[in-house]
Amino acid sequence: MTRDQALTDAAQQLGYDFDGEIKAGGNYVPITREGNTVYLSGQVPRVGSTVVVTGRVGVDVDLARAQLAARICVMRALVLLQRSLGSLDAVKQVLRMNVFVQCADTFTQHSEVADAASDLIVQILGESGPHARTSVGVLSLPKGASVELDLTVAVTG
Repeated sequence: MTRDQALTDAAQQLGYDFDGEIKAGGNYVPITREGNTVYLSGQVPRVGSTVVVTGRVGVDVDLARAQLAARICVMRALVLLQRSLGSLDAVKQVLRMNVFVQCADTFTQHSEVADAASDLIVQILGESGPHARTSVGVLSLPKGASVELDLTVAVTG
C-alpha cells in the first residue's frame, strides 16, 4: 500500500472527510518550505469549518476524545503535506512534532494524547514517521480546540 492510500484509509477509519480546503485562520500560511525542510503551522481538529473536539481535557473532554482530536490534527497536517508535495512519498523523515493539549491543571496524560498522533503518522508513513516530540498542557487554544499540533518534515528534492 502506498502512503497516499494509507492516508485515504486512515481518513475512512476516522470517519471524516479531509477533501475540502484547509485554510489558515489568519495572516500566515499553513505550510512553508526552506530547502528540503517543510514547516507546518499548528493544526486544530477542524473538519470543514467545524472544530470537532473542543474543551478542556480532563474536564470537558476525556482521554479517548482528546486522542481523536490529535489524530484529526495530524490528518490535516498530512493532507497539507500531500497537497503541497504531490505525494507523501516525498516525505523523507518527520523530524519533529509539537503537541499542545488544552487541559485541566491536574491532567498529566499529555504524552498519551500525543501518542495517538505519533502512532497514526508512523502507520501512514512507515519508517519515515518516527520523530522527536514535545507535548505540553496549555490554558487555551484557538477556537477552544482541545489539541493543536505542528510538524517539521524533511522532504526529498
